[in-house]
Amino acid sequence: MFTLFTDRYGGVSAPPYDFLNFGNHVGDDPAAVANNRQALISRLGPTIFMNQVHGDQFVIVDATTSEQPTCDALITTAPGLSLAVQVADCIPLLIHASGVVAAVHVGRKGLLNKISLNVISEMKNLGGENFTAWIGPHICGRCYEVSEDIYHEVISLYPLSASKTIEDTFSLDLARALSDELTVHGVNVQTSQVCTVESMDHFSYRRDGITGRTLGVIAL
Repeated sequence: MFTLFTDRYGGVSAPPYDFLNFGNHVGDDPAAVANNRQALISRLGPTIFMNQVHGDQFVIVDATTSEQPTCDALITTAPGLSLAVQVADCIPLLIHASGVVAAVHVGRKGLLNKISLNVISEMKNLGGENFTAWIGPHICGRCYEVSEDIYHEVISLYPLSASKTIEDTFSLDLARALSDELTVHGVNVQTSQVCTVESMDHFSYRRDGITGRTLGVIAL
């Protein structure tokens, strides 16, 4: 089993996608994205990417396919098959259990629709036990400013997500809420302290608007 979180270095994409952009939906040169992805596949082996839509659907995969599944989580029991989640501020969540792994895209909508718990439930159906999860680099509570309406919508369900920016405006700490939820359900959680907005080593949609996508990758 291995896990990997990429940064923005080592690829061939030109600014503003410099350099290791894996997103093929953000306006980058398709040839550059294909080159970046192929370099990853050459290093890790077969890898499946998603067409992410901020939904609550997962797809169970056992082999690569010519089309990207439209979903926000991938699950596999196939050894050697890498699962990739793309982010530029959202949480790349990687989950391992005995005999099964998952890659999950968790933003604000993903937290509210409990996609991570849906995935864990399915992983248990597939025989998974002894869960560990990794929360990769993501926008932090100081930087994820939201409207007052969205703030109250989220904290009414996830009080631990309540945060404030350095300007004392409403913001959300999604990773803190997600970590607590997973821990309550028996998952050992490790959380990156890297904020994608604050780290110039990472892509950030909130900071830059037009930008690339990094990956979280997991395989048995």
